[in-house]
Amino acid sequence: MIATAESCTAGMVAAALTDLPGSSAVFERGFVTYSNAAKGEMLGVTPRSLVAHGAVSEEVAREMAQGALDYSAAQLSVSLTGIAGPGGSDHKPEGRVCFGVAGPAGVQVETVEFGALGRDAVRAAARDHALGLLHAALCDLPEN
Repeated sequence: MIATAESCTAGMVAAALTDLPGSSAVFERGFVTYSNAAKGEMLGVTPRSLVAHGAVSEEVAREMAQGALDYSAAQLSVSLTGIAGPGGSDHKPEGRVCFGVAGPAGVQVETVEFGALGRDAVRAAARDHALGLLHAALCDLPEN
């Protein structure tokens, strides 16, 4: 079973997964945690991580992915948190998205710089990248 923990995409990954017939056999739940408070309340993201690293960080993506497993019956999760735009800063530019994938092998994180493509394009690219990460993680799972 799969769970999603989404910030900047606000449920787009969960929607893409559930667009497929039969998705109830593999999709357990989705968490939309747009605010920092929601990240903490729903996924257990620590205030310490949010203060030290900010919401758009691999540390927070890691805690979101792990929290999605901890607060669900899923065995695999994907998380994403980023800056879709407009805006951003020199330190955290528009188009930066941090991803996490949690499963039997632990949690893996990565950051992708999509660039200032515009809000819709960044969100779509982040959704597609998250789906690719899920696919890769599923292919790496040992067969029972």
